[in-house]
Amino acid sequence: MRLSELGGEAEAAARLMAEAARLAGIIQVNTAGRATKADESPVTLVDFGVQAVVARRLAAAFPDDSLVAEEDASALRDPAAAALLARVVEAARRAEPGVEAAELLDAIDRGRGEPGPRFWTLDPVDGTKGLLRGGQFVVALALVVDGRVEVGAIGCPRLSLPAGGNAEGGVGVAVRGQGSWWMPLAGDDLSPLHVSAVTGASHARIAHSAEESHSDTSRLDALRRALAIQARPVLMDSQAKHVMVAAGETDLLFRFPRAGYKEAIWDQAAGTLLIEEAGGRITDLSGRPFDFSTGRRMTANDGVVASNGRLHQAVLDALARGPRA
Repeated sequence: MRLSELGGEAEAAARLMAEAARLAGIIQVNTAGRATKADESPVTLVDFGVQAVVARRLAAAFPDDSLVAEEDASALRDPAAAALLARVVEAARRAEPGVEAAELLDAIDRGRGEPGPRFWTLDPVDGTKGLLRGGQFVVALALVVDGRVEVGAIGCPRLSLPAGGNAEGGVGVAVRGQGSWWMPLAGDDLSPLHVSAVTGASHARIAHSAEESHSDTSRLDALRRALAIQARPVLMDSQAKHVMVAAGETDLLFRFPRAGYKEAIWDQAAGTLLIEEAGGRITDLSGRPFDFSTGRRMTANDGVVASNGRLHQAVLDALARGPRA
């Protein structure tokens, strides 16, 4: 199947994520090219450069659509960040020759939009710590209409899948009602993605965050015991985990958030549709479907359970029973 058969919005999103993934992969990242946000999480020139380029492309292709993205340009507007801003401009010019600093700052700040009836949501680098350590990271984009994800695309610079002949790098793309697909970074031939056929929880493979601070590992260990899961979790950062579930390379995905934490919509939107359209199921820890109409944060949901569908109820039942010593 060819990418053009999925429709204009999906084609635009997938091509844009392929371009963004290639751009992210060639930008040099070091300690001189990063900053620290208020929540102590790192943000790199890759985050800024990719968001600027994607925002400009979306504004040109879909001028009436708002953008809800993770980053803003406040740190770069600080005179003390002049050196970092210069590097962001240099990086962005790989895709946007001649673009000026002021244009990039405005493009990045376009991502400060609020969710409405129709908008795009972007994570310019999902898995920044994975990027910095040489692990998995992705660029994720989704189109949300009336609170429902209609198109999702995840650019994966470092992920290899059998569906793509194990070549490194590709884009997972999904359209509501039209399935989930894998596309190599260079080209537009699509291979279908399908969740696994595993029915016994004890044989399940779990995808889980490589960063212990991102999820309560004690709750994960208790759930593994309750379900008699034997295999050690596959640890990786970002929505690459969602792609792995959609591709049938893992069977389950969990996120047990710290108290009071609510997921950002850009961390879940694209991956949610990819899993659902591959035949899987994704909910919060109580089994509620994700609600993308509550703003920049998913305030109506708590945590993440994703599965191949066949295992989902068994997981929810185990969670409802509570911890097991």
